[in-house]
Amino acid sequence: MDTRILITGASGALGSAVCDALLARGVEVVGLTRAPERARATNPTVTWHPWRATEERPPEAALDGVGAVVNLIGESLDQRLTPEAKERIRSSRVRATKNLVDGLAAAEPRPPVLVSQCGVDYYGDRGDAIVDESTPPGDDFLARLCVDWEQAALALAPSGVRVATLRTAPVLDPRSGLLKYLLLPFRLGVGGPLAGGSQFMPWIHRDELVAFVLWALDHDDVSGPLNAVAPEPITNREFSRALGRVLGRPALVPVPKLAVAALRGRELADAVLSSQRIVPRRALDLGYEFRFAELEPALRDLLGRA
Repeated sequence: MDTRILITGASGALGSAVCDALLARGVEVVGLTRAPERARATNPTVTWHPWRATEERPPEAALDGVGAVVNLIGESLDQRLTPEAKERIRSSRVRATKNLVDGLAAAEPRPPVLVSQCGVDYYGDRGDAIVDESTPPGDDFLARLCVDWEQAALALAPSGVRVATLRTAPVLDPRSGLLKYLLLPFRLGVGGPLAGGSQFMPWIHRDELVAFVLWALDHDDVSGPLNAVAPEPITNREFSRALGRVLGRPALVPVPKLAVAALRGRELADAVLSSQRIVPRRALDLGYEFRFAELEPALRDLLGRA
């Protein structure tokens, strides 16, 4: 692996975990952030550079000597999708990635590899159909966002850079995201399936996604879109039962769709409750070996360390 790697979104939950994994390998990590002084105080082991991602290319000094780039930037989707929020979210992904790619294309020499995050929202609601990387995109806001986000990264490939885009499932992490929100009601014995629970829900263990990023960096034959999801699709009902077993609590109280919509708005509720039976076909074909392929052991590992 290269000895100097640039990471965008390095101060976020996933970015911090990727930084730690690379630093453990002896890699020098360069991070881009709006607030380098604050980031430096939090993680002084990373070399921080200022970057206004939606307004400019990365500074040339940040790209000096970089042998690979990991792009994890993007404003959280966990908010009501108002027109203003949609514009911020889109800009934080598409515009920021375009600015990054423009900077990398102009760099001399160019870093030879870019691993860029995308999302499984690319596919939209697919019901019970099995979905792999050949499945065409959906047509809602989040699907179109993912298409444009991914294309902004893949635009670097004609410059001779190996580009891998990770269509990432919701990440299981007790400190953030879906699992964090579910822990309290389940511990109180009032957790259960969402909107009936028959919908398929993709997922990936936090440490698995970190390993996935490192694998994509390490292997020259890994390029193009890859589904970063656990290999065994499960329904929301199965997820709820597994979480209940791990916590030793019942998982019988159904949560109606209206309750989810009341918390996050109808459009985000539709996305949360959509059905996506996604498999990581290309990763498996390329030889990736999952450490956390089954849900219950993954939950026990995460919550045993929480």
